Amino acid sequence: MRLADFDYTLPSDLIAQQPASPRDASRLLVVNRATGRLMHRVFREIGDYLQEGDVAVVNDTRVLPARLRGRRAATGGAVEVLLLRPAEGGKAGDGAWEALVRPGRRVRDGTIVEVGTGATPVRIGARLPDGRRMISLPSGGEMMDLLRRAGEVPLPPYIKRIPDDPEAYQTVYAREDGAVAAPTAGLHFTPELLEQLRQRGVGIVTLTLHVGLGTFQPVTVDDIRQHRMEVEHYTIPPQAAVAINNRRGRLVAVGTTTVRALETAADGGGRVSAGSGWTDLFIYPGFTFRAVEALVTNFHLPRTTLLMLVCAFAGRELVLRAYAEATRERYRFYSFGDAMLVL
Repeated sequence: MRLADFDYTLPSDLIAQQPASPRDASRLLVVNRATGRLMHRVFREIGDYLQEGDVAVVNDTRVLPARLRGRRAATGGAVEVLLLRPAEGGKAGDGAWEALVRPGRRVRDGTIVEVGTGATPVRIGARLPDGRRMISLPSGGEMMDLLRRAGEVPLPPYIKRIPDDPEAYQTVYAREDGAVAAPTAGLHFTPELLEQLRQRGVGIVTLTLHVGLGTFQPVTVDDIRQHRMEVEHYTIPPQAAVAINNRRGRLVAVGTTTVRALETAADGGGRVSAGSGWTDLFIYPGFTFRAVEALVTNFHLPRTTLLMLVCAFAGRELVLRAYAEATRERYRFYSFGDAMLVL
């Protein structure tokens, strides 16, 4: 399939700049794969479409304050660093990380950038593939400490205004530090809505996939089959796998990152294995889903792997028809926008 097959036109004023308040007041477009029917609802009514015995799986990754702004110690020139993940084999608290640096080409290896009110030195190191750099703390210490003191949550570039609530770009169940972007399908849930679903007999279980560069890496090839995903780390706890494999109803994935973790860990019979690992799974039309049976997702940017995944699940023609309907009905798009439920 061609990249142009996943394009659509969206008026810029439909790109949401602020989240819905309360979270579950966002709109919900329900898409029935079997009938092609589209239904307009409010997100807090999602329980009308979930049944006793269904298991909804959410991604509990937490967005790091991964953007650091500083100045070169030698010249005072501005430098921005976006941390992506710890260096290979490292942990979140370690001092060596992979990052994107702006202006990247003009920052030489060994450049010291002073960050935060205490002018903490950060060393810009070797160049890696895809424009990344190695970043370290020459004075020692843990990178997470610096992020907590001086980091900013890296909002997507199409969001022009920082939300009043610093937690607005985190899900209410975010627990595990490690993402550079939110699993946005989960932003619509409130604690009260999750409890209502539990009372209806819907299981809520968590896994972790740390959203990284792979999820948002642009597709630059015309033949999408030639695209390669960047790896992202995931963990499926044993209790989650037990609940998934012993369910009596459908497996409902909340978000495309959850889908990728589940389908990576699923065997040919749809059973999901507990454990941790790295996934570079690229899901596009023609993919055979082994585990996921329903999907909660936001409206995604054109020509992206996220849109391709939704098209693989629901069919490209139906998804693009749903997007056209959402545009006509003036739904709000992208990270802080409205949601779809694909059944």
